[in-house]
Amino acid sequence: MPRSAVPAPPHVHTRPPRHHLPAGPPRYALTAGAVLLLVPVLTGLLLRVDSRPFFQGLDDAWAGAAGGSPEGAATGFALALDRLGGPLGLILPLMLTGGLCVYGRWRSALFVLAAAVLANVLVALPLKRLAGRPRPPHTWVLVNDGSYPSGQVFSTVALVIAIAVVAVPPGGRRWWWPAGAAYTAAMMWSRTWLHAQWLSDTVGGALAGAGACLLLWRAFAPLLDAEAEHAAANTLWL
Repeated sequence: MPRSAVPAPPHVHTRPPRHHLPAGPPRYALTAGAVLLLVPVLTGLLLRVDSRPFFQGLDDAWAGAAGGSPEGAATGFALALDRLGGPLGLILPLMLTGGLCVYGRWRSALFVLAAAVLANVLVALPLKRLAGRPRPPHTWVLVNDGSYPSGQVFSTVALVIAIAVVAVPPGGRRWWWPAGAAYTAAMMWSRTWLHAQWLSDTVGGALAGAGACLLLWRAFAPLLDAEAEHAAANTLWL
């Protein structure tokens, strides 16, 4: 008796494979981001009610150790970082946003714009108003009001994370994270060397920048996943 033919399986619709860029957020992004952002907020509240918090002694000691001179190679390097972290620091994220749009990666462009530009306005500036902390005396550069947290360090951390998400392939992140950490540490040193901010201001800026960026990474995850699928299918413009 002939064996009955086995019916062909129905067509199974599967999602296209995911491209490695943009990267998806880690599983702990929401929790870690909330905790990292909560610490600077609580510190800002402490500074609001106590003009000399428990860590002021460490800030004073660090400021004293970073005496230096307004002249010299170290100050020149610090001033270069100051310019990179100031208004000129908007150029790179805006250029990256525009370049991503040119290649049809508007979802990644929105993430970069939110993380590296808008977050500073919506997170760092309100924290400055909340804390109301005076700058160190005798700053070597022109600064505005509000020392805590460091807006330049905030933007540096956010930009490092944003570039890693949208532009650095998985293999390259092994060197990108150490390089980004070194750049962030240099920016933190620059702010204290120029007497523009206290050490704790730079730490608060780094924590707030990382926390805000992780939360935005998680919030943009559906859009970034959709873009990665379109990139794998070569349909970015759809």
